Order: sequence, then C-alpha cells, then structure tokens
Amino acid sequence: MAKNVVGKTVGSLGEYLREQRLSSRLSLRQLAELAGVSNPYLSQIERGLRKPSAEVLQQIAKALRISAEQLYIQAGILSPEDGVGGSVELAVLGDTSLTERQKQSLLDVYTSFLALNAADAARTPDEAPPPPDGSADLDASRTTETDTDSITNER
Repeated sequence: MAKNVVGKTVGSLGEYLREQRLSSRLSLRQLAELAGVSNPYLSQIERGLRKPSAEVLQQIAKALRISAEQLYIQAGILSPEDGVGGSVELAVLGDTSLTERQKQSLLDVYTSFLALNAADAARTPDEAPPPPDGSADLDASRTTETDTDSITNER
C-alpha cells in the first residue's frame, strides 16, 4: 500500500512535531490528549499524511508549550520573512470569529494579491499592458478637448 503523503512542507512539519514531542518527553497518546486531538490523527500528522488546520496547530503548540507561529512557519502558513507579530496572517489566524474555512480563504486571497503585486512590480514600464477597450485613446481625446476648452475660455 503506497503512502499518500500530503506534501513536503507537511512532512517537515511532522518531523518537527515529533522532535518537539520527544524533547518534551511526551508519548503520542499524551500529546494527543493534551492537544485535544485523536491519537491516530496526531500520528498521521507526524507521518506527513495529514495537513492540520491552524486551529489544531495552535492546540498542539499550546500542549507542547511552544510558539504557534513557529508551527505555522513549519506548516507553510506563514513565511519566516513575515516576522512574528503584526502580520496579516497572524491577525487572520487569531480571529476567533472566523471559521477555519474563512481563515484559509482570506489567506489564499491575500497570498494571491501579494503574488500579483510582486509580478506587477517586476514588470518594466514597457511591458505594462495597455488599458482595456482603448480607454487610453479616450483619455487622450478628453485631454485634448479639455485643453481646447481652456484655451477658448482664456480668450
């Protein structure tokens, strides 16, 4: 039977969690109980078979007495460059009035905006696409008409 590994990031998260659990001298069952998750689910996370939600990561971090942000970085939810405290991601993840699905949707939209802005910033002015529907021509003609009106009004 082939293992269905969720991803490389999750695998390293599982390894990191296992190291933290062992350094805390906790068994898998003990950590599962402290974190409020099932023993099989925690085992699957450690083996890289499951990707836990931000809420589950927060529960595990609390049980291990480590930083939840560190687990978010390991899970790929936060990037190390974002820093800790004050980031948009942390604000979204910490909002208790949002569901996990809403949090993930917001983070996905935010990430896509960052990627779009980075791509736009990387473009040179010559590569910028023309405005849709020939609106650049309309703007030029409006400017000409406005200039003509102001010249007429000055006379």
